[in-house]
Amino acid sequence: MTEKLPPKQALAAVIQALDGIWDTQRAVLALRVAGYEQTSDEAAGKAARGHLRALADDGLIVRPDPGQAVYQLA
Repeated sequence: MTEKLPPKQALAAVIQALDGIWDTQRAVLALRVAGYEQTSDEAAGKAARGHLRALADDGLIVRPDPGQAVYQLA
């Protein structure tokens, strides 16, 4: 049995595997598929946005348009 990755690492792995444009909804879905279910949609969105910002701070993803909350691989 494999060990479950922390949510930020799980999201990073999915983003690297699937590429493309990532917004809050896509990140929430990816986290749910990875086994991270929040208590509400609001909590799920907040957590997903936090992980997306953290991955951007790490340099894995970038916001191509600073006016939109969407990300892509750096």
